[in-house]
Amino acid sequence: MPELPEVETIRRELEPLIMGKVFAEPLLHMPTTIASPAPGEFVSGLSGRKVTSLGRRGKYLVIHLDSGMLVVHLRMTGNLAYIEKGSSGEERFLRVTLPFTDGAALYYSDMRRFGRLWLVCSKEELESLVMKNTGPDIVNDLTREEFIELLGKKVRRGLKALLLDQKIAAGMGNIYTDECLFRCGIHPSSAAGKLSQEEAGKLYDAVQAVLAEGIEYGGTTFRDYRNASGALGDFQSRLAVYNRKGEKCRCGAEIEKTVVAGRGTYFCPHCQKSS
Repeated sequence: MPELPEVETIRRELEPLIMGKVFAEPLLHMPTTIASPAPGEFVSGLSGRKVTSLGRRGKYLVIHLDSGMLVVHLRMTGNLAYIEKGSSGEERFLRVTLPFTDGAALYYSDMRRFGRLWLVCSKEELESLVMKNTGPDIVNDLTREEFIELLGKKVRRGLKALLLDQKIAAGMGNIYTDECLFRCGIHPSSAAGKLSQEEAGKLYDAVQAVLAEGIEYGGTTFRDYRNASGALGDFQSRLAVYNRKGEKCRCGAEIEKTVVAGRGTYFCPHCQKSS
């Protein structure tokens, strides 16, 4: 599933490519991909709208228009690719084509069909319709002090479940959560209330560092994720524990896999000892 680094990579790639472009009439190959408004209203509402900026909140890409916003959530297997005029946009799992008046287009494909697009008229509608269950962006909207305070309020919550909860802080997913906990030497089954303020601060620093590295290396690709130009991410080559069950940690111990918060979880039993 694309997490914050993958969506931010797409945002950074698309911004210089589509800024100032005007949308032509969208083609809905799978109308149920449109979460809101009704498909016909989506087509008429997006046609003629000009791109003014690109933003992101957690795992949501927000394309700001001269009137309203186009919001994309890739969910598990969604991809959003930019295709130049005259290039082939053929894609087996193509769900929505978003052409521009100059002949270029955005192609939204999704093998498992879970991703969704919204067209909203205002910030109020964005919050009430799309982001009502989405907390502050863990990179852009949450300071170190706020993060420490947040963990202090959730003392009974499991730490991994807390980091994965998009209502609490948006952007983290399974891959980067496991990597952050490893970097801090925190066992994934730990409770938030067991962390000291110093440990919570170190975890915040690790979150920022790991996510920044994920963005620097273009995200993580195991199977489905591609950036806006169709290229693979490369952060998978730098993963310390995730998807490495049975391999050797840098300490020499064997990386293990368990289930925490309902998710497959990778950790080093030597570097991340259970308290």
